[in-house]
Amino acid sequence: MRRYFFAFMNNLKLRWKMLVLVLPLVTVPIVLVGGVISYISTQQAYRGITQTSKDDLAHMASFTIDLLNSHYQQFQVYKQDKQRSTNLELATLTTLAYNMVEAQHRQYKSGKVDLRTAKEEARKALKRVNVGTTGYIYAMSTKGDLEVHIAREGENVYEEKDENGRPFIRIMCENALKSKPGEVLYIVYPWRNPVLGDKYPRNKVVAYRYFREWDWIIASGGYLEETYEDLAFERRSFQELKDKIKSKKVGDTGYIFCMDDKGNFTVHPGGEGKNFLNAVDSSGHKFIKEMVEKKRGWIRYPWLNPGEKNPRMKIVRYDYFKPWGWIVAVGSYEDEFYGEANKIRGRIAASMTLLTIVTSVVATGLVFLAAKIFTQPIMHMIDVIRRVKKGRLDEQMEVDAGDELGEMASAFNLMTAMIRQNKEMEASLAQQGKMASLGVLSSGVAHEINNPLGVILGYASYIEGKTSEDDPNYRFIHEIKRESKRCKKIVQDLLSYARTPKPALEWTDVNDLLGQIVDFAANHTDMHHVTVVKDFSPELPRVMVDGDQIRQVAINLILNAGAAMSGEGTLTVKSFLDGEGYVNIVFCDNGAGIPAEDIEKIFEPFFTTKAKGTGLGLAITKQIIEMHHGKISILSEVGKGSDVIVKLPVDRDEL
Repeated sequence: MRRYFFAFMNNLKLRWKMLVLVLPLVTVPIVLVGGVISYISTQQAYRGITQTSKDDLAHMASFTIDLLNSHYQQFQVYKQDKQRSTNLELATLTTLAYNMVEAQHRQYKSGKVDLRTAKEEARKALKRVNVGTTGYIYAMSTKGDLEVHIAREGENVYEEKDENGRPFIRIMCENALKSKPGEVLYIVYPWRNPVLGDKYPRNKVVAYRYFREWDWIIASGGYLEETYEDLAFERRSFQELKDKIKSKKVGDTGYIFCMDDKGNFTVHPGGEGKNFLNAVDSSGHKFIKEMVEKKRGWIRYPWLNPGEKNPRMKIVRYDYFKPWGWIVAVGSYEDEFYGEANKIRGRIAASMTLLTIVTSVVATGLVFLAAKIFTQPIMHMIDVIRRVKKGRLDEQMEVDAGDELGEMASAFNLMTAMIRQNKEMEASLAQQGKMASLGVLSSGVAHEINNPLGVILGYASYIEGKTSEDDPNYRFIHEIKRESKRCKKIVQDLLSYARTPKPALEWTDVNDLLGQIVDFAANHTDMHHVTVVKDFSPELPRVMVDGDQIRQVAINLILNAGAAMSGEGTLTVKSFLDGEGYVNIVFCDNGAGIPAEDIEKIFEPFFTTKAKGTGLGLAITKQIIEMHHGKISILSEVGKGSDVIVKLPVDRDEL
């Protein structure tokens, strides 16, 4: 058996040998360790989940108590605020009524009216004032005689009692006699008015003040609930509270419910408003009654739900909310506790199976990866060499290791870089030869074309001078002259591009040079519609440039900007020193802008967007800037304008 095994192994390739040896070493320990972990985890889960679930029930009960208490405290503060606000409003009305009575008294004292008329006017005024929906202002003597009242005027109510049997009128009269001048007193009492259809007593609050001159107790009263801004506000908030409690789920089927100390369910998913004081569990025990009697604690009982064959044990944590006399209960089934532990055990078994499979797959992949690590670099080198052999000198070998293969790849990349550099040098020399040929050609063209053009231009000017502008042929002669000048300009630009002279460098103040150029260009006929703004940095250093060539560059760019602005426009010429050691000259216009597809071609010879342009102006400009070791770029957005940025080096020796 051993001999066959070794014979089998010897016939396998290296990657398969590694697979047969590595897989058992990886998977067998995982299966053993996973089995032990699964057993321990399951046991701990059964013990821990039960306690955790009970803690969750206690926490949910505490949370519900806190929720009820928060609601209760919130509305206590709300009612207190409304009580204070109501007292203040009633006090204001009482003082107003008091002042009305006092005003009538002053009329009487001044002799303008008699006492009877003064009191009658006061009565009319007080009866016209309403407090809330059903409240009103009334006045009575300290003996309980109603001097002013909307319904019972003239009656004696001294012994009148509220719904609790308290003689509130007598109390008001006694306190009024003891009050200080200007003091406003208050009394709150339960009152049921059958005339208004009251079925239950409502709290009535009264603010009163004693007018000693007439022995009148002037009072403003109203029902407290009528002063609330929204009578349904508390009901809505209470319903929202109940909905929030009912929305909390405990496990899969557990829930929170509340009941009062008589067994009436105040919050329940299905039994709200019903009495379950005598409800019994599956064993016949009155568990609700036990909860009502104990008010706090734990209870465990069997319960059979409709549609289930056997009862399940239910565990409930309940607590007491004293302000409302509610018992808050949170319950769940025990099998749902252990269900989580069973799920954990199943997940552990599934995880171990999946882990073994994944580990085997990963181990297999790693073995093949190890074999690939040895062979892939060589295959990559061969592939790159084949592509370089076909002339693709930009191909590079990946150098991601420091071994001998990495050193070989680096040497090969250096060799291809040198070959590519030589190719580029050859191309550059060829281009220079083309430019030299272009220069010779341009000289010949300038000589051979300029002479006939000069003759044509001369005769055209002579004929133009002899011809009247009213002559029908005058327009054709003028057109010959203009187009001849244009041909001459094209020949001169071509010659300038092909034979741009080497810059005659000298130290130059760029701001001074720009100032002269801007002043000159601003007076050009093509710039009359443009406002030119100077924004020069005062701390700009002097640079080595050819002043005449930079003047040519600036004038060309300024005139281009003017042509880009068909109507009124603004051209801003800036200068500043950037952090890279370049003097920046920026020409900012608010013209038509340049389309994105034209930006890359804008510096090419003979490319132009103008109807009558030669396409050599920007090409010559770029050539001059590059001969100064500078840079030129354009930022543009269609409809908003363009920024042409020229960078000239301060220290040419460092470039």
